[in-house]
Amino acid sequence: MASMRDIKRRRSSIQSTQQITKAMKLVSTVKLQRARAGAERSKSYFHCMYDTMNSILARVGAVDHKYLKAGETGKKAVILISSNRGLAGGYNNNVSKLITRNESWTPDEVLVYAIGNKGREICSRAGYEIKESLPEVMEAPAYADAMFLTERLLKSFEEGEICEIYLAYTAFKNTVSHIPTLMKLLPVEKAVEHELTEEEKAAKAAEAPMNFEPEDEEALDLIIPKYVASLIYGALVEALASENGARMQAMDNATNNAEELIDDLELLYNRARQGSITQELTEIIAGANAIQ
Repeated sequence: MASMRDIKRRRSSIQSTQQITKAMKLVSTVKLQRARAGAERSKSYFHCMYDTMNSILARVGAVDHKYLKAGETGKKAVILISSNRGLAGGYNNNVSKLITRNESWTPDEVLVYAIGNKGREICSRAGYEIKESLPEVMEAPAYADAMFLTERLLKSFEEGEICEIYLAYTAFKNTVSHIPTLMKLLPVEKAVEHELTEEEKAAKAAEAPMNFEPEDEEALDLIIPKYVASLIYGALVEALASENGARMQAMDNATNNAEELIDDLELLYNRARQGSITQELTEIIAGANAIQ
């Protein structure tokens, strides 16, 4: 059994760690409230833009556009949104697994655009090429950051350096539920439709065809970059809320675990102290009997 001094020293160390985890939990809670408000404000636009683009593509018919077909050459580009700091449970590992454990590609076929240091480190160790690293974006995500990244990606897509663009992020459902999500951005694909009923077929047949002004290609040149930038920005704000939610949970669990360890050490310390007192009493009684 460990000595009382060792037990007391370990208990003091765990109490100090518990104070740190409590403070980090409070900080994460405040950040979560602010990030969740931003995610909830942008979620409607985020999903509306995605649905609108699919609705447009479902009605355009056969349109030959550079953003609607995969490039013949180039690699797959994956935008990985993770955090710059750890202590967030499995948040960073879960979103990085969307890339490192994806059976659809090998590391040689992928260029990673890392937003956040932790995801960059994980993918780099797994053998993936880090094309760009933008850790500062996660400190305060802005739409301008999404536009900047969109311009870089579309330029590489048009030049044939990349043939497909994916987005890996953690969707924010609520405070305790965060869903790692892999979304294909380019080439834009039509959503898979379920089997329509007779009424739905009649309603679809009555829809007017999509008309563009001035021309379909020029209109899609304007719409699709905004569509990509909107999805990236929506993913950034949801990932920020998910990160703070995950860190708050992790620090809460760490605080509770520290409390349990302190209770166990307190019991162990009392047993050691009781044993020490009993031993001293035994020695005193034995000495007194020897004198008599």
